[in-house]
Amino acid sequence: MAVTVADVASRAGVSTASVSRALSGADGVSDAVRERVIAVAEALGYRPNTVARSLRTTRTQTIGLILPDVVNSFFGELAWAIEEAAHQYGYSVILCNANEEAERQDAYLELMLARRVDGLLLTPVLGESSALQAAARQGVPMVLVDRAVPKMTVPVVRADGRRAISRLVDHLVDLGHERIAVITGPRGTLTGRERLAAFRTAMRARSLDLPRELVRFGNFQADSGRRAATGLLDLDEPPTAVFAIDNLMALGALQEMRRRGLRIGSDIAVSGFDDPPWFQLLDPPLTTVSQPVGRMGALALEMLMEAIGGGRPESHLLDCELVVRASCGEPAEP
Repeated sequence: MAVTVADVASRAGVSTASVSRALSGADGVSDAVRERVIAVAEALGYRPNTVARSLRTTRTQTIGLILPDVVNSFFGELAWAIEEAAHQYGYSVILCNANEEAERQDAYLELMLARRVDGLLLTPVLGESSALQAAARQGVPMVLVDRAVPKMTVPVVRADGRRAISRLVDHLVDLGHERIAVITGPRGTLTGRERLAAFRTAMRARSLDLPRELVRFGNFQADSGRRAATGLLDLDEPPTAVFAIDNLMALGALQEMRRRGLRIGSDIAVSGFDDPPWFQLLDPPLTTVSQPVGRMGALALEMLMEAIGGGRPESHLLDCELVVRASCGEPAEP
């Protein structure tokens, strides 16, 4: 049976009101009583009822974090950065994995609101979300991370890869590549559309075409990258270089290339997006567009704290950088 305030009060020889004041740090009790109550509470293993307390304070000191795919190392690192920042504010994080499914995302969203979280951080999955739209209309403190939703007036923090993608295309063309393919995200995601548009713009700047056959759509998961690579490599004239706009799709593409016995950096150039630690352990290490994941997570939490406090945080767009390694046939930059 759970230890109650009454149990602590009885053992300490004080009223329940004195226990509440002593444990909450409020005035109205002496230092001696406060120390005695704390000692008794620890001895009995008392834990405050956070739900009951939230009904009085309207705060639960928790935030909900809904991510689309925690297997993806980008989102794992993002979750770590958010939790670290939340800890500094005295907040706990409830993490849910939507598995890139809109229905699962909305179910978790309803659950978070039922648990009275003080605010929400989420990377929305593809598809319409009535629950997300309703939460925004109700004024629930919320910040979107990495992906924006068109027509939603919710603050967003995400990365801008346009300049780094342009540098990547320059790097590939300077190495002699002209037939360059891209594995992008779903058509319905702003992230996928923006990165594909940046790639097209960079190709045009180098007077290169991007035929439809060299554009393959995935779903930000490894198996879709493998299928996309299969289609590209089966072409009568396969590409000499492939750019995957997500680390898991890059992984899937690499798996298919390895299965066919292709030598990365010699037979075909490969580059990715994001920069998980295992990119550096590949043979050869992978050239990639790196996002400031830690900064993104910390900033998202700061923005949410501002929203919880009644403020109106502004959206932020952070720069990416190109990290050149040997997977495109060129030694890494010093």
